Amino acid sequence: MGEARLSAGNAIDVNLNDGGTRTLRAEHIFLNLGTHAAIPAIPGLVDSAPLTHIEALELDRLPEHIIVIDGGYVGLEFAQAYRRFGSRVTILHQGTQLLDRADADVAAEIVRMFTSEEIDVLSPAKIVSVRGRSGTEVTIDIETGFGESQIFGSDIFVATGRIPNTAGIGLKSAGIEVDERGYIKVNERLETTAPNVWAIGECAGSPQFTHASLDDFRVIRDNLAGGNRSTRNRVIPSCLFIDPPVAQIGLTENEAKRQGIEVQVAKSPMMAVLRTRTIDETNGFMKALIDPNDGKILGFTMIGPEAGEVMAVVQMAMLAGLQSNVLKDAILTHPTMAEGLNVLFSSVKLASRDAGKTNDITSPVAAA
Repeated sequence: MGEARLSAGNAIDVNLNDGGTRTLRAEHIFLNLGTHAAIPAIPGLVDSAPLTHIEALELDRLPEHIIVIDGGYVGLEFAQAYRRFGSRVTILHQGTQLLDRADADVAAEIVRMFTSEEIDVLSPAKIVSVRGRSGTEVTIDIETGFGESQIFGSDIFVATGRIPNTAGIGLKSAGIEVDERGYIKVNERLETTAPNVWAIGECAGSPQFTHASLDDFRVIRDNLAGGNRSTRNRVIPSCLFIDPPVAQIGLTENEAKRQGIEVQVAKSPMMAVLRTRTIDETNGFMKALIDPNDGKILGFTMIGPEAGEVMAVVQMAMLAGLQSNVLKDAILTHPTMAEGLNVLFSSVKLASRDAGKTNDITSPVAAA
């Protein structure tokens, strides 16, 4: 245990916690350095000692009014959790909508659900300055479309992104290059610019999910064993663990428009899934993007109970290159959440050359 610094020739100098130093040499080095929470350069914010996800998980008290800065994954998950613990919660998000990269209907549904739980959402809201100290009393000066105002609270929680843990560990002396944001430069096999050194997970700029880091490991492991795996063109699912969760894989409508990809959109409210009525959880919707030419599924989004599990069903269909009609006509157990895929894809009309194969069967669930 100690503090390490890289040097030339695949050597690592370690200042040991118990005193003294050691120099380690290895044939292979794997950098799995992770990231830490970013604190934006807002006047007074650092001095207010805001909470990050680390401190928020260690609190032994309930904040009276916690102000969450940023409406991304971490901010939204903690905002809902603390509201359900009993705190008053306000979310300040500088972008025009929560989850900046999400489709507008996804962000709007989250706002609707959060508002129903009495979580205040201000977006867009520019934070001008912060006064006070988190844990006692704080004042945040903001600018919105309605002008300047102040938000008063007891605690500040910052969730404005991540910074890679790559500074001050000798990467340059080891010949390892980083990009302008400090992430380690890697190729599609996760090899760095130094021989026999690889980077894994967030520090390599991979998507910031545990399952992405796991796949990074598998890419390196298999290549060391003589395989030929890469990170190119991999489709990584995501799940925002609020209640109900938000799951997404593949293209969104925003991405399809930005890339000029023609898609057919199928959308169904969760209330149409009979299972949601048996558990009285009908918030949300399912949405799929289908290639109008070959009927393959290009993307899927769901807000609803067990969204991550239902997404996995669609993910397998996408990996297998199946047409959407396969899920439309599949006999799925009743009553389950996945059964809603029958309903979702029943509205999809594929190209005429496939009509004989895809449009002559009515989904039993849709008919019911």
